[in-house]
Amino acid sequence: MQVQVFPDLEALSHKAATLFVNLSRNCAASRGRFTVVLSGGSTPKILYSFLGSDLYQRSVDWHHVHFFWADERCVPIVHEESNFKLVFDLLLSKISLPHGNIHRIKGEEGPEKGAQDYEDRIRKFFKESGFPVFDFIILGVGKDGHTASLFPGSISLKEETRLAVPVYMEEMKIHRITLTLPVLNNADHIVFLAAGSAKADVIKEILGKRKEQYPAGLVSPVHGNLIWMLDREASSKLSKKD
Repeated sequence: MQVQVFPDLEALSHKAATLFVNLSRNCAASRGRFTVVLSGGSTPKILYSFLGSDLYQRSVDWHHVHFFWADERCVPIVHEESNFKLVFDLLLSKISLPHGNIHRIKGEEGPEKGAQDYEDRIRKFFKESGFPVFDFIILGVGKDGHTASLFPGSISLKEETRLAVPVYMEEMKIHRITLTLPVLNNADHIVFLAAGSAKADVIKEILGKRKEQYPAGLVSPVHGNLIWMLDREASSKLSKKD
C-alpha cells in the first residue's frame, strides 16, 4: 500500500488522471482493453472533468476503455443522485466511446433485479466463473468509513460469492446496488481519493490500527496495488508512522 499526499484536490486529480492514462496505455498494449470501475461522490468530479478535457482525453485510446461502476443508487439515470449521470455529464459526454464500452448498473430496475443483471453482465464480459480482475478501480471514502455502498455493519460486507448485491440504507430510506469486497480486492490497481478536513479522522483510523472496523479499511488487494491519494487536509491527522 502507498499513501500519497498532495497540496490540494486539483493536484491530486492531476496525478490520478496521469495514472489513468498510463494504465490505459499499458493495459491496451498488453491485453487489448482497459477495464475501469468508477465511483460517485464529490471528490472524483475534478478527475472526471480532467479526463474529459483537451488536456487528457487525447492521451487515451477510448475505444479500448470499458467503464463499470462501483455502486449506484436505485434511481433513474437522469436523476441528480445517479452516479452514472455524474460520470456521463463530466466525462462520457465529452469523449468518443463505443456504446458497448459502457457497463452501467441499471439501478432503475430495482435493487434485486439490478444487482443480478449487473453481475450477469460482468460475468459475460469477463467470461469466467470466479471473481473478475478489473484493471483499475477508483474509490472514495465517507466520513463513516464506507466505500462504494459498503457501509459499516452491513451484511453485504460478509458476502463471499456474489459480485453485486442490493443494499438498503434505513437512515436515508434508499436502495442501492454495490460491488462486493471480493470483487474490489481482486483488482490489479485500486486508488482511494480523499480530500477535505472532514475525512481526516476516518483516514487516521483506516490507515492506523483500526482499519478492520471500516469497510474502506477492508479493501486490501489479494494480488494488486493499493494507493491512497490524499490532499493535505485529509492527511492532516496522519503521523509519519501512519
